[in-house]
Amino acid sequence: MRSSSTYDYIIVGAGSAGCAVAAGLIAREAGSIAIIEAGPSDRHPFVKIPMALIWLMGSRRDWRFKSAPMDGVNGRQINIPRGRMVGGSGSINSMVWFRGRQDDYDNWGVPGWSWSDVEPVFEDVEAKTNPNRLAHPHPLTEALHNVLGRNDIAPPTPEYESAGVCHFNLRNGRRWSAADAFLRPAAGPDLTVITGHEVTRLSISNDRADGVYLGTELLRATKGVILSAGSIGSPDLLMRSGIGPKGSIEKQIVDAPEIGQNLQDHPGCGLHFAGAESGYGLTVKQAANWLTAPLQYLTGRGPLASPTVEGAMFFNARDTDPEPDVQSHFIPFFMNWKGSRYAYGSGYFADVCVCRPKSRGSLTRRNGQLQIDLGLFKDETDLDTLSHGLFRLRDLLKQAHGDKAAPEMHPAGKATTLDEMRAYVRSAAGTAYHPVGTLRMGTDKTAPVTPTLRVRDIDALWAADASIMPAVTSANTNAPSMMIGHRAASFIVG
Repeated sequence: MRSSSTYDYIIVGAGSAGCAVAAGLIAREAGSIAIIEAGPSDRHPFVKIPMALIWLMGSRRDWRFKSAPMDGVNGRQINIPRGRMVGGSGSINSMVWFRGRQDDYDNWGVPGWSWSDVEPVFEDVEAKTNPNRLAHPHPLTEALHNVLGRNDIAPPTPEYESAGVCHFNLRNGRRWSAADAFLRPAAGPDLTVITGHEVTRLSISNDRADGVYLGTELLRATKGVILSAGSIGSPDLLMRSGIGPKGSIEKQIVDAPEIGQNLQDHPGCGLHFAGAESGYGLTVKQAANWLTAPLQYLTGRGPLASPTVEGAMFFNARDTDPEPDVQSHFIPFFMNWKGSRYAYGSGYFADVCVCRPKSRGSLTRRNGQLQIDLGLFKDETDLDTLSHGLFRLRDLLKQAHGDKAAPEMHPAGKATTLDEMRAYVRSAAGTAYHPVGTLRMGTDKTAPVTPTLRVRDIDALWAADASIMPAVTSANTNAPSMMIGHRAASFIVG
């Protein structure tokens, strides 16, 4: 499995950020690097096929986290898919590529992390990932360009009201994750990739991280450890290692009250449409299309070449301001709202997600178990914004699709007033799978991580993933996660 038990640096997590960290350290000739992934390799055909993500979520390549029951969603538990293989969540996501808004970064108020600081880092990342417009979107997705004052094919952006086909980190119609863009090109004698082994805790000696435990086996790090296990895995590993809030961990080394706090995600809820041949689906008329789908895929066409989420809209939920406050993901596939994954019919689905939610949740450990409270709708302004956004989404989809629009099947007539829509959202909302913020960086001494990504109070320990965001960016978070990982090496070596 490995030829050494000692390395200069150990990276925990081979996800979107961790792969970029590894490549950055190798490029800087920082020494010997081990990157440890709890799950298997990403060498699986479903990883490359865009539509196959529907079979990866919920599989053994997914951590399959669940939230605690939450009052804001009628006591329901919410699924929280997180990638558990090389490439991390970037190996099971829909590959949508958004940097976020420029003022997302300015509003963080963290020295060195304003838009002018991170823009060139995004450009470096995109030189490797080469995000591009989906080559052959469904006609229903193409029609989104007809709304919100747009009539070109530029990608939608959260900077202003816009709609259309998204850009994706795909290459030749196949997934191009951080493992492809960063980790594999960095392969060499100084990089060891360890899969199928979960880090159970950190080794801390004299307030310094000097290694990690894989069960009872100790791997030593002479220069330091980097946490890139994500917004759930990174704070959880710290708490399991004795670093976190009093009362929530055993054998405490450092009292760090904010570790695991500030959890946030984009709350989302959608509308289901169904009609004869209105979108991809399991119908008699589409049987031939599905039978030939593997051959179509070889040319980058057909349903297998679709990342499911094909388009997006950014708009103001109440239509009272030119600044978008919600995002919609458009999926030109029939999605069953009655529970089972497969059902007869054709149609499409679109959701509304709050771009900058005010609600906050937390991660804690109780009786040795991880508790994930996403905090959905603790601030009810998020609920109101999402509910208003769904009303406007109905109108925008009618404008986009005209006489090709399918009837809304769920919730349809059950959500015609604001109170009814609020009730529907509470009963059906989930998230966009963008958890961030649990190790927020800042200059104040209560922030778990410094602006140079050092974990406070422990030497030779850094965090580099979406957990360090003070606030979630205004769109999908995969691109910002790679940016953070790509930038981290300069801080670590420096």
